[in-house]
Amino acid sequence: MESTLYARRAEDAAEPVLPARRLERTFGKLAREWSVDDLVALVKDHSIRIVSLMHVGSDGWLKTLDFVPLSESHLRDVLEGGERADGSSIFAGTGIRAGASDILLRPRVSSAFLDPFSKVPALVLLCSHAGRDGRPLPESPDTIVRAAFDRARTELGVELHALGEVEYFLAKRTSPEDFYGADDRGYHASSPFVFGEKLRRTALTVLAEIGVPIKYGHSEVGYIPASESDDSIWEQHEIEMGLAPLPDAAEGVVLTQWVLRNLAHQSGMRASFDPILRKGHAGSGLHFHFSPVVNGRHCAGRDASGALPEVARRLIGGLVRHGGALMAFGNRVEGSFVRLTQGKEAPTSMAWGEFDRHALVRLPIVAATPDGRQVSAPTIEFRLPDGSAHPHLLLAGVTQAMLSTRAGAELDALLERTASARVRRSPEGAPRLPKARAEIATLLADSRATLEAGGVFPPSMLELLAEGLKG
Repeated sequence: MESTLYARRAEDAAEPVLPARRLERTFGKLAREWSVDDLVALVKDHSIRIVSLMHVGSDGWLKTLDFVPLSESHLRDVLEGGERADGSSIFAGTGIRAGASDILLRPRVSSAFLDPFSKVPALVLLCSHAGRDGRPLPESPDTIVRAAFDRARTELGVELHALGEVEYFLAKRTSPEDFYGADDRGYHASSPFVFGEKLRRTALTVLAEIGVPIKYGHSEVGYIPASESDDSIWEQHEIEMGLAPLPDAAEGVVLTQWVLRNLAHQSGMRASFDPILRKGHAGSGLHFHFSPVVNGRHCAGRDASGALPEVARRLIGGLVRHGGALMAFGNRVEGSFVRLTQGKEAPTSMAWGEFDRHALVRLPIVAATPDGRQVSAPTIEFRLPDGSAHPHLLLAGVTQAMLSTRAGAELDALLERTASARVRRSPEGAPRLPKARAEIATLLADSRATLEAGGVFPPSMLELLAEGLKG
């Protein structure tokens, strides 16, 4: 056994562990430098039989279109030109008519990875969407988040980065050997007191291999014992992404959920991202951290005098002002309201604070070395969204909210009125959170001009969404 272990270590030394992304190690260059020629050579050298075009629909889930390359020219056609698809099915509820629903899937070479779950060797490429005119499809979540990202960069000189905290529950059937945790006591618990540690660590590795930047993973507070109606134990975990430009941050969340679902299925478990599984128990949020980047510098933290940069103030103000409307994208199911009303580290008002976990927005502490050197970027945390969120639409909405907020006396007054310390003394100072879908529909209508600005959100799409919330 010992000699085998040392042999493996010697083999590992021949192939550097870093960079974490497998195909960057294979090609010996960064993803942005990859070409179609690189992918064609990969398919040939590794006998890859399937090329899979994956993309995100209006429901926020990954969709898949598979090909078996018939020849090199066929492979190049797929990689360079993509393929058509039915937009009325992929983007149901957005206003695309069935009679004129052809769209194009546009593969992005830099997104490629080897499918870790396919029994047949398969190369995956993530796709954008184009309409009949060849331009980015307005109803596509990918188009919307990229349009918002580009607008912030053009109009404000800000490249907005984000990361998601993906909370989830795993379920396993009970057995006589079980001795796992207790409610509210699972935070950072270690094996053998949690059963999901192995799956979580596998997920971290898989995500790094396919190109999703990861910060860390750990077990969370939630624990639900078996009951008469459900003979499974549920325990909660979290995977936090690494900061990435907005479109990549959105895709990172979707891929993380996809990986976790696949691993749970392989392990005979169930994975859930529902905002609430059982009343009285911790729910699953999907908090997002934001870091506006200006001239290569992260601008979410206070300066030496204690002041926040103007772009950070605008982001906080936009979240506080439009947070209720953003629930249309970030809190999409009835269980969202249960999570919020329970108050288990969920927001209770439209307030912002330094470290207040019950505020809508908070400014988390930043890790630093003993001599004061920060080892991670400061962020602004938006704590309202949950596991039902559509990350692409939510992140686009957050960007639009930031862009709509102008510096000046009005912003000063808004931030003063909604500071969490003040709100605790005078709760009527800040707007309350919506408690029903119809309330979100009203707030969405009020924020439509903000969301539609710059042509980011299609008006017809927001109209249909508001009607659905009213119903």
